[in-house]
Amino acid sequence: MELRIRGERAVLKGHGEAYTREIDPHSLALGVELADALHEWARVAAAVRRAAERAGPGEAAPVVSRRGQQLAARVATVMGTPVHYVDPVTDEVVVVQPLPPEQAEQSLTRRLFGAAEVGDEPTPWGTGLVVAGFVAAVVITAMLALAVALAAETAGWVVLLASAVVTAGLAPSLWLARRLPIVRWIALGAAAGCVLAWFGVLTVAF
Repeated sequence: MELRIRGERAVLKGHGEAYTREIDPHSLALGVELADALHEWARVAAAVRRAAERAGPGEAAPVVSRRGQQLAARVATVMGTPVHYVDPVTDEVVVVQPLPPEQAEQSLTRRLFGAAEVGDEPTPWGTGLVVAGFVAAVVITAMLALAVALAAETAGWVVLLASAVVTAGLAPSLWLARRLPIVRWIALGAAAGCVLAWFGVLTVAF
């Protein structure tokens, strides 16, 4: 399979002279997100190529090439076949192999949640703490509402048991999410909310 741009659109076709039909990525089982990403890359690549024809390759050309190879690797992984990636700026052909299953899973995790390790990127404390605070408020409100409703109809030990079940049910998910750059703020807020809510739960129960 071959990936190239035609005008400002990404196209795929069988590799070799015998294959002449070019296919829109949206017509293949690639998923809407990947197909849209291919066309977005093609529009940028077409603009960079026009600029390169006028003034020579600029700083954007290597970025476009790397992005194209990344998308080609995703196409190869989804389709289960090597992709001949035609660089839109240099016309160089690079054969991109499908990613191994474990690497493909890691790549999906990065696209959804970011890299597992934050590295040298600055920590968004302001935004993160706002999100965590909002989630904590929701968790506190929910747990106290449950405690008050149960206390009105049952004994105090039932309130404690129900709150313990909720906390135990959340704990594994919060622990697994603690290292994910985006989800960790939600986990932090939920964990803090559970801890703070217990003060109210104990008050209601006794």
